[in-house]
Amino acid sequence: MDWLTRTELEAARDIVMSHLVPTPTLTWPLLNRRTGGETWIKHENHTPIGAFKVRGGLVYLTRLKAGNPDLAGVITATTGNHGQSVGRAARMVGLPATIVVPKGNNPGKNAAMAANGADLIEHGDDFQAAREFAEDLAAERGLHMVPPFHPWLVQGVASYGLELFEAQPDLDTVYVPIGLGSGICGVIAARDALGLKTEVVGVVAEGAPCYALSFAERRVVATNGVDTVAEGLAVRKPDALALEIICRGATRVVAVSDDEITTAIAAYFTDSHNLAEGAGAAALAARLKEGNATAGRKTGVVLSGGNVDKDLLVRVLAGAGAGG
Repeated sequence: MDWLTRTELEAARDIVMSHLVPTPTLTWPLLNRRTGGETWIKHENHTPIGAFKVRGGLVYLTRLKAGNPDLAGVITATTGNHGQSVGRAARMVGLPATIVVPKGNNPGKNAAMAANGADLIEHGDDFQAAREFAEDLAAERGLHMVPPFHPWLVQGVASYGLELFEAQPDLDTVYVPIGLGSGICGVIAARDALGLKTEVVGVVAEGAPCYALSFAERRVVATNGVDTVAEGLAVRKPDALALEIICRGATRVVAVSDDEITTAIAAYFTDSHNLAEGAGAAALAARLKEGNATAGRKTGVVLSGGNVDKDLLVRVLAGAGAGG
């Protein structure tokens, strides 16, 4: 992709690294035993917001403010980590931020967004409804609508892909969760920029399968609803540009169940003492699901976020799984 050259990715990484330090890429003996092979975890749960999204927000809003110094403010829709990214980055560059979340959203993520100074609004039953409401508010109030997917966001989050591949350039396969797609597109961009041959495997929830369906048909396929504990994956309509990049750069897209996701949440806690939210655990869930197919291969797994809901974590660690 001509807008994701190595020069552009490194320029974006410079912006990110002016605010953050690289997150660790670690292998854990108990996780290796569980997965049946050498598995390297990219710990994006160790960023200041507990998720990879902060990287994209920093690049997007730094560039936005530089080109629009008199901007009234920004608005976006989210289920949490994108909103934390926008809220934190907006505060750092001096822009007011409004965040729209669906009703019943993760309360911990809501609190974190509000703590960053964002004006938090709850509207709609899912992400798509919240997004449409935010777009209406943007027009009404003269605010800039920060999209969930944009080349600048991809360039920012690609910095973790560069870190991963520079730490472990000989990975055979890397598993990446798919929400709206910036994370997996960033990993694809980093791999291609470095000239590597690593397979990139996307991961979705069975209860939010739009990207798996769309990847199979090579066109945008929306669903009527979502039902998953992984709110970061709870998307019912793919972004067309993200889908194009995924179709061109990913090997396959794997769907995992909520039970498989909660098993992976528990595995992270017991085997590495790390917290993983549903979306953050999905990639490990897929690695475990494909254990026989990846035997003897060196794999990477993106732990994209650790902002797990407390009640879900209690149920998981009590052995109740997703349902309780």
